[in-house]
Amino acid sequence: MRLFLALVPPLDLRERLGALADAAHARCGGRRMPDESLHLTLAFLGEVGDEQASELVDWMCRLAVTPGEWRLDAWGHFRRPGIVWVGGQAPDAALGVLHKRLWDALEEFGLAGRPAHFMPHVTLLRRAKRLDASRLPAPDLVWGYNQLDLVQSTIHDRGSRYVSLARSLES
Repeated sequence: MRLFLALVPPLDLRERLGALADAAHARCGGRRMPDESLHLTLAFLGEVGDEQASELVDWMCRLAVTPGEWRLDAWGHFRRPGIVWVGGQAPDAALGVLHKRLWDALEEFGLAGRPAHFMPHVTLLRRAKRLDASRLPAPDLVWGYNQLDLVQSTIHDRGSRYVSLARSLES
């Protein structure tokens, strides 16, 4: 099964991110991510066997995440896949520490794939026709987080479907 670790926004923040996605879609076109799919990926694990997935579920249920806040105040894009995202203007040290801590633990499980560079972002659009965000409203959101989800991604004709398999302890 295809898995990743993510921060999932609370409902009120998800709605505000959805409003930004609507504005970006009107300006840039492409495929808008559904509100229920909006998240921050901290570690993409790829295909994981059932036994290892079960071990990860057990680990996730015992994991405590240091609470933090992430300021989303910048638009960005990845040219090649046509992704438009929202994230932070400056690197977020706490998210960087969490990312490193998670990958240190995941490598102990025998998982590989730690990226050379971590760019925290929430993907709002895929296959955008224009990547110019200059006329979009400036984002100014604060995401308070204290939990992490282990998410299964299933690919369908019209995108991916995400299901949380486990959630960390609430800090």
